[in-house]
Amino acid sequence: MEIKNTIKDLINNNEVCLFMKGTPDSPQCGFSMTVSNILKHLKVNFKGINVLEDENLRQGIKDFSDWPTIPQLYIKGEFVGGCDIVKEMFDKEELKKFLIEKEIIK
Repeated sequence: MEIKNTIKDLINNNEVCLFMKGTPDSPQCGFSMTVSNILKHLKVNFKGINVLEDENLRQGIKDFSDWPTIPQLYIKGEFVGGCDIVKEMFDKEELKKFLIEKEIIK
C-alpha cells in the first residue's frame, strides 16, 4: 500500500512522469532511451523515475497501471503507455497534439 501511495504522489506532483530503467541522462535500456529521447526532442520538462533503484517501485508501477513493461509515461495523471504506444503517437504527431492540449508544450 505504501508503494502505491508513493507512485500516486509521483504522478500527481509531476505533470509529465516517466517511470524508466535508468535516468533521462543515462537510460539503462533502449526502450527507456527511446521514450526519454522523444520527450527531449519535443522539449518536454519531465520527471524520470529510475525503477532500477527500488524493486518495490519496479513491480509496484506494473501493478498500479496493470501494464507489464517499463517504461511507462504519465501526463497530468493520465497513463499514456509504454514505448511502442509513445513511439507510435510521436510518429503520427499525436503525442505533440496531446501535449499541446494538456498545456505541457506550445
